[in-house]
Amino acid sequence: MTDVLVCVKRVPDDSGEVVLTEAEDAVDGRYAGWTMSAHEECAVEIAVGVAGATAGEVTVLSLGGEDSTEQLRAALAVGAHAAVRIDAEADAFGPGDVAAAIAAVVHAKEAAGGGYDLVLVGNDAADTGDHQVGVRLAHLLQRPVVAGAQQVAVTDGRAEVRVGTATGTEVYDLPLPAVATVLEGGVEPRYPTITGRMRARKTPVEVVPPGVEPRGTGRLGLRVLPPPENQVEVLGHGADGAVRLAAVLRELGVVR
Repeated sequence: MTDVLVCVKRVPDDSGEVVLTEAEDAVDGRYAGWTMSAHEECAVEIAVGVAGATAGEVTVLSLGGEDSTEQLRAALAVGAHAAVRIDAEADAFGPGDVAAAIAAVVHAKEAAGGGYDLVLVGNDAADTGDHQVGVRLAHLLQRPVVAGAQQVAVTDGRAEVRVGTATGTEVYDLPLPAVATVLEGGVEPRYPTITGRMRARKTPVEVVPPGVEPRGTGRLGLRVLPPPENQVEVLGHGADGAVRLAAVLRELGVVR
C-alpha cells in the first residue's frame, strides 16, 4: 500500500497572453482564469495510478486562500481521496517557505501515526518557475528525490522513476519514502467524470495553518519577454517558386 501526497498550486492559465500585475511582481490571472499547471496535472495522474496499483490513497495539498479549493476539488474529481489546504497568502511564500509548510504537514501526519510514502510536486510553478520546492522539501524530509519524473511505478517498497532526456530515458530506483518532481509529458491526465465531480463536491477539505513564518520570495520583479521576430523568405513566383518549394521540402525531409 502506497499513500501519496501530491502538491498543487493555483496559478493563472498560461495558455493565452501572459499579463503581469500592476506592480510587475506576479502574473495576473484575473482575465486569463485560474488552473493548476500541466506538471501538476500529470503529478495527480501519476499519484492516482500509483495509489490505485498498490491499494493506497492520494491526498492532494495546496497552499493558498479559499480560492485554491477549486484546484483541490479538480484533483479530487479525478481520483484523489482527501484534500488539505494550508491556509496562507501564497504570494508571501517563497519556495523555501512552501517546502517548509509542506514538510510541517508531512511531519504532523507522521506524528499522528500515519505518513506519506511518496510526495509528488510539479517540476516548477507555471507562474514563477522556481524549480526549487521539490528539492528543498526532500532536504527537509531527508528523503531521496528525483527531478523531472515522467513516470513512476512502485513495487515492494521501492519506486522506479523514469526521466526523459535528450538522449533517451533514465531510470532511477529509489527506496520509499521518497520525493519526485513531475514534468509533463509522461502520462495523459484523465478528465473528471460526472460521478467524480459529485464526489469532489462532497469531500471535506481539511484546513490547517502554515506552521511556518514565511521569509518571502526575495523576488525583485518579473518581465515578459517580447515575442521572437518572424522572418519570411520569398521562395519565388509562379513556376520558379514551386521548384524552389520542392527543393526546400526535400531539404527538410518532408518529401523525397
